[in-house]
Amino acid sequence: MTDSVDVLIRADFVPGYAHPGDAGADLRSAEALTLAPGERATVGTGVSIALPNGYVAFVVPRSGLAAKHGITIVNSPGTVDAGYRGEIRVTLLNTDAREPYGIAVGDRIAQLIVMPVSRAEFTQVTELPGSQRGESGFGSTGYNAHTSGDSV
Repeated sequence: MTDSVDVLIRADFVPGYAHPGDAGADLRSAEALTLAPGERATVGTGVSIALPNGYVAFVVPRSGLAAKHGITIVNSPGTVDAGYRGEIRVTLLNTDAREPYGIAVGDRIAQLIVMPVSRAEFTQVTELPGSQRGESGFGSTGYNAHTSGDSV
């Protein structure tokens, strides 16, 4: 059994979970448009929510749209803070170099994941404690099973 949280909502289309156990509830488009190859647009969902304090919502891409049509979200994940009461809008990008993509009112365009969030108390120090990873960043663990982070 999973915990649930009550989220107050005003919506043209109430987000819904496609399957039991899904983390993301589908957000639908409240407007019709066509994204040309390489074009981005901010698309309204008609959804406004009131999250309780201590929660955040993340707007993430739908894997099927990304894999089949090259449609992704530019600022993914989009963060919806507990204090925000405006419409959730999704900045979609058509990464396909050749094909436009049409979106109709009611099409599922993104997913909304609601999660508890901790607030950090930042303590300024002059030096951070060491760790195994240290300052190694992008690509530091390698790219495939045959290389390690030490390979170029």
